[in-house]
Amino acid sequence: MKIKRQGNKPIASLSLDLDNVWSFLKNQGAPGWETFPSYLDIAVPRFLDIFQQWDLIITVFIVGQDAALEKNTKALQAIANAGHEIGNHSFYHDPWLHLYSEDEIEEEVALAEQHIKRVTHQHPIGFRGPGYSFSPAVLKVLARRGYEYDASTFPTFLGPIARAYYLMTCKLSKEERKKREALFGGFKEGLQPLKPYQWHMGKDRLTEIPVTTMPIFKVPIHFSYIMYLSTFSSEVALLYLRIALWLCKLTRVQPSLLFHPTDFVSQEDVPELSFFPGMSLPTYKKLAIVNKSLELISSQFNVLTVGQHAKSVANARQLPVLVPQKR
Repeated sequence: MKIKRQGNKPIASLSLDLDNVWSFLKNQGAPGWETFPSYLDIAVPRFLDIFQQWDLIITVFIVGQDAALEKNTKALQAIANAGHEIGNHSFYHDPWLHLYSEDEIEEEVALAEQHIKRVTHQHPIGFRGPGYSFSPAVLKVLARRGYEYDASTFPTFLGPIARAYYLMTCKLSKEERKKREALFGGFKEGLQPLKPYQWHMGKDRLTEIPVTTMPIFKVPIHFSYIMYLSTFSSEVALLYLRIALWLCKLTRVQPSLLFHPTDFVSQEDVPELSFFPGMSLPTYKKLAIVNKSLELISSQFNVLTVGQHAKSVANARQLPVLVPQKR
């Protein structure tokens, strides 16, 4: 895959986790997820149109269960046909992947691969765990299956706060809550590097492209957070993004920034997701914020897919090496 560079701009990568309506309902403990309701026919054309307008090719991490359902085939094929990189976002989208045995992880990753490849005709080389969940066993399986990179780490100190808010608002049984005890990680996640590195598992190596948080402060800057801030003030939210991008350039962090389909829809489109932060923001305002954000990013950075980002840093310099520890 050839990497295009424009002038002397630093590089950045963009990705979208294609979490569907059913996965949000399932993780919230809300009824009706078992029928796998979908908004892909609404969200996918919107984000494809916007990225096409900006001439940007990104990475889309697809959930295997969605690829397994015929009703989603047209939308998923449209993503691949537009030239976007396809990544693996697990099969069942359970954010407690770190609790799975190695055999369970193997089955999860392989099943997602099978359906994603059947529908998109792309074999994923990158993986992102649902809820930023990963473990040494996950990384070992990915390396064994020939993946070139993982993009599951989320270096922030706010994980425990996000988990507390989530558990306070969800409707889950005691057993289901227990599975989510480590959701979003602990304060120590904020000590993880923002710059790419390599995981070292014996003879195996795997490049890690962290989801970027604000340098120094390690607070989230993914676009669902920008949308949430925009419910108070879109001007303040965009200023927050500008500061984050400035700090990335100052600290020489090559940002890898993350979208979700909820950044392109509102409760007007999907009333059942009105509980999700930022969904009260009207669709037209969300799309305006996305457009302004892409203007800010593309004017300052050479935007790549996450796969291109991983290849670029692996070829450019010797990456730091870390040994994965259990969460």
